Amino acid sequence: MSALSRIGLVGLGSMGMGMAQSLIRAGFDTYGFDLNTDACARLAEVGAAGTGPSALPYADRLDALMLVVVNGAQVEAVLFGEQGVAQALRPGSLVIVSSTMAATQTQSIHRRLAALGLEMIDAPISGGAVKAAEGKLSVMASGKPELFEQAKGLFDAVAERLYVIGPDIGQGSTVKTIHQLLAGVHIAAAAEAMAMAAKAEIPLELMFEVVTHSAGNSWMFENRVPHILEGDYAPRSSVDIFVKDLGIVLDSAHQMKFPLPLASAAHQMFLAASNEGYGREDDAAVVKTFKGIRLPEGK
Repeated sequence: MSALSRIGLVGLGSMGMGMAQSLIRAGFDTYGFDLNTDACARLAEVGAAGTGPSALPYADRLDALMLVVVNGAQVEAVLFGEQGVAQALRPGSLVIVSSTMAATQTQSIHRRLAALGLEMIDAPISGGAVKAAEGKLSVMASGKPELFEQAKGLFDAVAERLYVIGPDIGQGSTVKTIHQLLAGVHIAAAAEAMAMAAKAEIPLELMFEVVTHSAGNSWMFENRVPHILEGDYAPRSSVDIFVKDLGIVLDSAHQMKFPLPLASAAHQMFLAASNEGYGREDDAAVVKTFKGIRLPEGK
């Protein structure tokens, strides 16, 4: 198999934009697609080979198409919808799906792509916008070994760590699902801890300082609590993302008949935050569901 050189990326949000820029820096002919015309314009300014609202006009020239959209419904719409690109890709082209989805949906998409003669890597990502911009994401992936050889340069460009879970599509999605269980529970626990500190009238900056230098710290606590301290809930990752992701976690566990008491409680916290109107705010806004406390206000 020849190495890839012409890469299309669908979804120029906080993660996809950084990934596309990393591909450009690495010398790939990179095409970026998003309904947001401003995002397309920004990518064009840094050297994209082409941009637009749809990958369809460029499909026949792409070696690989990466999908970094919000959910499985968007993945299916991009590939198989009314303007679906899958049928326009050249047979043998590689589709890399980096959206968080249930393993069963990932497997279904793989079967539909295979029927069209297309290859697939199941490649969920983690690391946030900063790591995406630096080309230092973590990727938990599964697929045929030879596809990883073909895509080595691509993953080198966007990822600091590539974990190949196994050859079967769905294995990468399963690992990401379990990862999101931890991420969601950690954010919910961080919010609960800071809300309790507020209720006890402990200075929140001091509480943050103590925890981040002690055994109770987590990556999510250290990353999200500053949003609370600054009263800044501009979405880096939104409450509704974790309504979705923890929903996938619980659905997957339900299929296994496996109990997840902590994930269930965290999911209810994010649902409550969304119900109160905070769904599009940063996921740290789950702290706003606690009553009888005063939180810092944005400057």
